[in-house]
Amino acid sequence: MKENVIKDKSYAFALRVIKAYKFISEGKREFVLSKQLLRSGTAIGALVREGEQAQSKADFINKMNIALKEANETEYWLMLLKDSDYMDEKSFESIRQDCAEVIKLLISIVKTSKDNK
Repeated sequence: MKENVIKDKSYAFALRVIKAYKFISEGKREFVLSKQLLRSGTAIGALVREGEQAQSKADFINKMNIALKEANETEYWLMLLKDSDYMDEKSFESIRQDCAEVIKLLISIVKTSKDNK
């Protein structure tokens, strides 16, 4: 079976987001920002999975674009959590790098899909 990099990376990223959410909500007692992070960070992989069953090329591109928006939103929540001292610099940089990688992959997928449309 052909490897699906974005599917694997978005799933692994969602697991990291869940762990970060658990740590921040249980350890730091912060519930609003961490819940936003959980929602957007796990939505990326869900949208990628939806894209696998897209009804058309346009539908696929739309799902990937929405996943990209969720990834950008996730990066925003990560920055807020770091800048409000709910997340330390080391943890932030580690998960932000994963987020940036997912963003780059999604940008590439959207661009390539549009070019091949």
